[in-house]
Amino acid sequence: MEKTVNPFRIGIAPISWVNDDIPGLGDHYTQDQVLSEMAELGYVATEMGRLFSQDPPSLRAKLNQYGIELASKFIGVLFSDRSRLEEELKTFRSWAEYLHDMGCKYAIVCEMGGSMHWDPRRAPEEKTIQRLTDSEWESLVDGLHRAAHICQELGMKIVYHFHAGTVVETAEEIDRLMELTDPNLVHLLYDTGHALYGGYDPVELLHRYADRIQYVHLKDVRHDVLELVRREQLDFRTAVLRGMFTVPGDGCIDFVPIFAKLIEMDYNGWIIVEAEQDPAVAHPYTYAKMAKEYIDRLVHHLLAAQKR
Repeated sequence: MEKTVNPFRIGIAPISWVNDDIPGLGDHYTQDQVLSEMAELGYVATEMGRLFSQDPPSLRAKLNQYGIELASKFIGVLFSDRSRLEEELKTFRSWAEYLHDMGCKYAIVCEMGGSMHWDPRRAPEEKTIQRLTDSEWESLVDGLHRAAHICQELGMKIVYHFHAGTVVETAEEIDRLMELTDPNLVHLLYDTGHALYGGYDPVELLHRYADRIQYVHLKDVRHDVLELVRREQLDFRTAVLRGMFTVPGDGCIDFVPIFAKLIEMDYNGWIIVEAEQDPAVAHPYTYAKMAKEYIDRLVHHLLAAQKR
């Protein structure tokens, strides 16, 4: 039987090897080992992680050595704080220019204000989300629009990453963000795992905002762990350490209708596997291989079915 070529550009984030959110996880992995394993498995892109050099010429040379592109970088912002907005936009511009220098077409942005782990104004032990006021929402939207204009100047697009443990986490908050932002400026990063965590059916979200989605993160969810997290109201980092997330095909999310819709959309942006796990528990190479084989097999069957 003729092998169907996967038309999607599939990358993988380094967070499976070295975790950016939880210091200490995967510190023994080197830049070369991670990139060589990604390339060996057939991934063509990655995202910025703390193990990678921040010097563009050095990183570009290293990525070229392994035939890997840099798709983007997660940029945490505090746009909801009006008193910090101008400084935040300066920082955002510096990262956007860095990504542009690296040949990226997308900048991933996520609001950190009020988050349970990443808001620098809050004490580290605060593990509840401090929801935004209406005025903070206004400041956030203003910041996103201005950041989007910065990206447009550089020939890039901004994609918003709704995220567990932040103020844009739930279905209601995602819908509010989409309603308040200009669709020509602010695009959506579609993350299957964070959608389910926040109570949004991933398939419903994909269909509702198909015209806004410009970037995809694929992760799966272990249902029993998710139920435990909800029942015991565990914070995000604890949920990750308990193994809530895994790679596509290893959890409870049905990816068949998701890829069927992406095929229908003629989606041509990045698809990045981003399964945040403890590398000491979930061996990164093993799980990255599992994900790539599952995605290739699924896409092959869907495309073959179309031809019948």
